[in-house]
Amino acid sequence: MEDDATTPPPRRSDATRAAILRAARERFAADGYERATIRAVARDAGIDPSMVMRYFGNKEGLFAAASEIDLRLPELTGVPPEETGARLVRHFLERWEGDETLNAMLRVGVTNPAGADRLHSVFRDQVAPAVASVCPDREQAPMRAALLASQVLGMAVSRYVLKLPPVVALTHEEIVNWLGPTVQRYLTAPEP
Repeated sequence: MEDDATTPPPRRSDATRAAILRAARERFAADGYERATIRAVARDAGIDPSMVMRYFGNKEGLFAAASEIDLRLPELTGVPPEETGARLVRHFLERWEGDETLNAMLRVGVTNPAGADRLHSVFRDQVAPAVASVCPDREQAPMRAALLASQVLGMAVSRYVLKLPPVVALTHEEIVNWLGPTVQRYLTAPEP
């Protein structure tokens, strides 16, 4: 295997920062914002608590860094209009199951104002523009994005936080088949 001279080796500080963020996401997901501590995060990352403070300043700074979320929403403008609801529901299921940050944010968002603010900004900055690209009236995009959020966040709380057995037992396709038409209506129906 040849060395790539143009790619510098990862710095220890990058590895330490990544370990702290990974531990913080897991701790915030498990304990919520209020109960998660800098000491617990440091212990999970295998470092001294002073290192967490060095990189992030305080718990609020750590939470802000650990809760950076890119939903990686699919481009909806090329999707047939009758498929956008199913496409988004499927996308959110895959993201919830593949990203511990989202689970941490969900848990913190329902119990802490800083977490709720973070979720608000994600939906405002990422979901509303995606919804605006497909809804019949762009001025309704914030309301329609909120309705979309009510469905996907409700499913996420039921499936990943409360772990309600009937919801956990549903396959992805069953969830898409149940929620897709509702989300579709929120996105593209002219009026209720």
